[in-house]
This record gives sequence, structure tokens and C-alpha cells, in this order.
Amino acid sequence: MFKDSVKIKVTSGKGGAGCVAFRREKFVLNGGPNGGDGGKGGDIIFRCDNNTHAFSHFHNNMHIKAENGRPGMGSNMTGKSAPNKIIVVPPGTQIVDEESGEVIADLVNDGDEVTLLKGGRGGLGNTHFKSATNQRPTYAQPGEPGESKAIRLELKLIADVGLVGFPNVGKSTLISVVSNAKPEIANYEFTTLTPKLGQVNIGDFESFVMADIPGIIGGASDGKGLGIEFLKHIERTKTLLFMVDLASYRDLSEQIDTLKAEVAKFSDVLGTSAYAIALTRADIVPPEELEQKVKDFITSQGLHVSSDSKYNFDKALPFFIQESADETLGYDKSQPYFIAPISSATGKNIEALKYALFNLVDTQRKAAKSEE
Repeated sequence: MFKDSVKIKVTSGKGGAGCVAFRREKFVLNGGPNGGDGGKGGDIIFRCDNNTHAFSHFHNNMHIKAENGRPGMGSNMTGKSAPNKIIVVPPGTQIVDEESGEVIADLVNDGDEVTLLKGGRGGLGNTHFKSATNQRPTYAQPGEPGESKAIRLELKLIADVGLVGFPNVGKSTLISVVSNAKPEIANYEFTTLTPKLGQVNIGDFESFVMADIPGIIGGASDGKGLGIEFLKHIERTKTLLFMVDLASYRDLSEQIDTLKAEVAKFSDVLGTSAYAIALTRADIVPPEELEQKVKDFITSQGLHVSSDSKYNFDKALPFFIQESADETLGYDKSQPYFIAPISSATGKNIEALKYALFNLVDTQRKAAKSEE
């Protein structure tokens, strides 16, 4: 079962107690103190690892504890410090304070780590308490207690492009065709029950990551259907690909309006993301209807059919694409970067879609780097 949220309690280790001990040697009467210090308790550390993909190794109300430090010993021997407790989580993990709701840490990249709780310091042995008036102290410090915190782990997948559409619109088929993802595919609604990531390769050296989430229905942002639980997985994406079904009984404009409204209602950030529109299942619509249907939809969005593109969209069918994906060169983020009919079954416009999406993603990556 795919887990993307779990509540757990974490406790760092207690420091070891200091030791009360005295020198015991032949010919030495009333030897002085030589009790060693206690060892430090283990820290609680969260580490991000690309080889971990969900929270399946956690269960709700799980209590994860670091080990305690060992007590000090005679002959001024310090107790052994406890090892740190490393908790491995997938990229995209947010650590949320269960009590306050504050996001404590956001682990995005492989190798990112955060020390959430420090282990207690070891107590001082009685050697530290010798004085002119107390040559044989019988007191040593106890170790400091560890810290405890109730937290919630939230997973938000990291992708460049998020697929958004009604159930059974062809999202899983598209991601299986353009990437290495192997989602379950069938001709019924809600085939996709868990989010999927797929890497889309562009040539030999470039790529971007696409996320497929369960289909959205009207009212998803109010909790209807499955989509609301997984919309958070595309919150980090900079680009959305809205998938509108040419073969559906739903009006095309109604589909895109509903999808955009649900996404915007769920997240202000998503509502202002760059986006494109793929008109899916073009192979199912009769050829004599297809051209007019696509043309009418482009016009309904207040746009005009494009005559050419560097991505080689099929000119036999209408499509729209902006001249640039760069806002400094006229790209209008409030409008779709492109609108194109596609068919994952026949491959129509699939390569063009891949390269157009990559251009949009890559342009945004470069813009983000220049702002750093």
C-alpha cells in the first residue's frame, strides 16, 4: 500500500550517568576520585535517499528511539556514546510538528539530512567535583534526558510535469509511452490508485520527470473522488499538462474549466503554474469531426491555430503553440504553452509533445537558476 503521510514519535537518547569511583591502588590510602563521564545519547537524524520511495516502512504512532549513552567508569574512563539513529525517507519528505503544524524540515535532494533531536549530554564523573574542601566527592551528574517530539511525515513527490485530468483520460497510457514508468492501465475509472513517476528522456543527455496522479472529478478540492489526496504530489511541479478527452461525453471547454478550477482551489501556486493542454484519444474521434473539434476548442480558449512549430506537431490537424517559453521573450504564463491533439495508441504528436514540454521545463529551470 502506498503511504504518503504517517504520524510518528521520535526520542533522542539519554546521556550516560557520570561515575562515582576512587583510586584503589596498593600503598595509596583514600585514593582520589577517578570516575569517568557518561557517553552522549544518540541524535535523531532524518536522511533523504533516492532509493526510498514511500513510507511503507513506517506505521502510524510508531515510536522511534535512539540508544542511550553508556555510563562512565572508574579510572576516568568515559562511557561510550550512542550511535545516532538515522531515519531514511524519500525525496520530497516534509517533517511537520504535529502539535504546531509547523514544517520543521523539507528534504528534497538525495543526501539531504537534518538533525531533528540532539541526544542528551553525558553526566560528569566525580573527578570534576573534587575541591580543596572535598577531596573525595561522592557525587556525579546524571546524564541529560533525551528529547521527544510527535511529528507527521508528509510526502510530496518531486516532478517537473504533473498530469492532470479526469479518470480514464489516458494519463497512465501517456506516461507509459513517453517514460520508463509502468502503471496499471485499463478501460475503467480510477485505474491509477497511487501516484507514479516516470523519467522522460530527451536525446542521450537530457530528461525530465513526469508525475501521474489519480483522476480528478468535479469537487475534488472539496474531498470528492481520489484526486484530492494526491493533488499535493504535483504541488512542487512547475508545469502542468492538462489532459482533455476528445472522445468524452463531456464538453471540452467544460473539462478544462473544471480541471483548472479544482487545481486553483486546491493550491494558489498550482493555479498559477505554467501549463499546456493535450487533447487525448485523437484516434477514437472520426477524422471528419476531429479537425473541427480541435479548432473549435482552440478558438474557445481565445487563441488562434498556429501554422508552424519547431517541434513538428502534425500539420494535418490544428494545434496552438506560443512562440517562446521564455517570459522575457513574450511567453504568456496565463495561457497554455501549447494545445495539441495526441494519441498514445498511434503515437500522434507524442514526440512533439515531449520536446515541447522539455523546452518549457528547461526554460523554467534556467530562469530559476538565474534568480538564485
